[in-house]
Amino acid sequence: MDKSMSNRFRYHFSATKMVFWTCIFLGLIFLFFLHAPQHHSDPVPRRRILRSPDWESRVAKSSQPRSRAGGMRVLVTGAAGFVGTHVSAALRRRGDGVVGLDNFNSYYDPSLKQARRAVLERAEVFVVEGDVNDAALLRKLFELGKFTHVMHLAAQAGVRYAMKNPASYVHSNIAGLVALFEACKSADPQPAIVWASSSSVYGLNTKVPFSEKDRTDQPSSLYAATKKAGEEIAHTYNHIYGLSITGLRFFTVYGPWGRPDMAYFFFTKDMLKGKPIHVFEGPNHFTVARDFTYIDDIVKGCLGALDTAEKSTGSGGVKKGKAQLRVYNLGNTSPVPVGKLVNILEKLLKVKAKKVVMPMPANGDVLFTHANISQAQRDFGYRPTTDLQSGLKKFVKWYLDYYHSDGALKSSL
Repeated sequence: MDKSMSNRFRYHFSATKMVFWTCIFLGLIFLFFLHAPQHHSDPVPRRRILRSPDWESRVAKSSQPRSRAGGMRVLVTGAAGFVGTHVSAALRRRGDGVVGLDNFNSYYDPSLKQARRAVLERAEVFVVEGDVNDAALLRKLFELGKFTHVMHLAAQAGVRYAMKNPASYVHSNIAGLVALFEACKSADPQPAIVWASSSSVYGLNTKVPFSEKDRTDQPSSLYAATKKAGEEIAHTYNHIYGLSITGLRFFTVYGPWGRPDMAYFFFTKDMLKGKPIHVFEGPNHFTVARDFTYIDDIVKGCLGALDTAEKSTGSGGVKKGKAQLRVYNLGNTSPVPVGKLVNILEKLLKVKAKKVVMPMPANGDVLFTHANISQAQRDFGYRPTTDLQSGLKKFVKWYLDYYHSDGALKSSL
């Protein structure tokens, strides 16, 4: 064996061993948290909900396509979340049947999630309050809704929060994904699944723009690691059970009804209050930049992925043939320095930011993101059209309509 071949063999063996032990480690974590006691925020006993004729009628009615010939029947998890609300409303507007599922946890202000729920109720989308880990609830929803597709957006988001509550990421992003796949594999017929991965899987990758073919084995945060684990779990369920699965790697989504833990959101809140904002920079004053992607563009990508998803091939949990397995970047392809984000907000809000420039803390955040979207363009015509200036203008208008300048909710909303 020549030297180069020997080196390649040693590298392959080392990589294989690393993957093996990583899987074992994640498996042990998963089993530990799966059997740990869980706390649900649902104030209504689950058994009463499942027996309620009115509840069952609302699920069945909401899952019915309204007008579109051959319309989908879609279960949207995380429906009261930022992306989930917009996707659910868009599906309903075009005539698809939609049922939402959300646990309304307190990671950020639950009143914002309840307000989003009210928006969906007006659009005639029924949002069930429950946890994606509740196997009995999922079985009941699939029985009533007869879903052809699942848009799985439920997840514990946020890079920094993982340092405070790592168990929530394992519970939602790994155990929750497995629970959903288990329900889908046993459903008859099996639905096609589109789910939210993340641009965070690129981790410490320095090759730009980020392509789906790039390595994703260097996560820089626990959040990123759970999303990478989710992509491997998806491969497993596709291979064994014939589930049609598409993963979408979102790049810094922003816009109206957004998440309060995102920089553009809390910058706006603090700037209006006259509070200082912390702007991070990398080593040697490296500029932090993000591929900010407006919510309407993300929604178009989600619907494109759903529309081009092929049927699952299994039945009764048994694979009958090879099934579709895909992963796509959904970004804007134009990274913007965070300093420019602040400058745009200053002009829109007509206030001067009190910027405090600080070194980026060691919390798992990366210095930049940049999406290569050629695969999504080729396969379902994904083409973002909203630049950051236009998108932030729409966000600021929504924010000022929804909140007082001090960040308090307006009484009329």
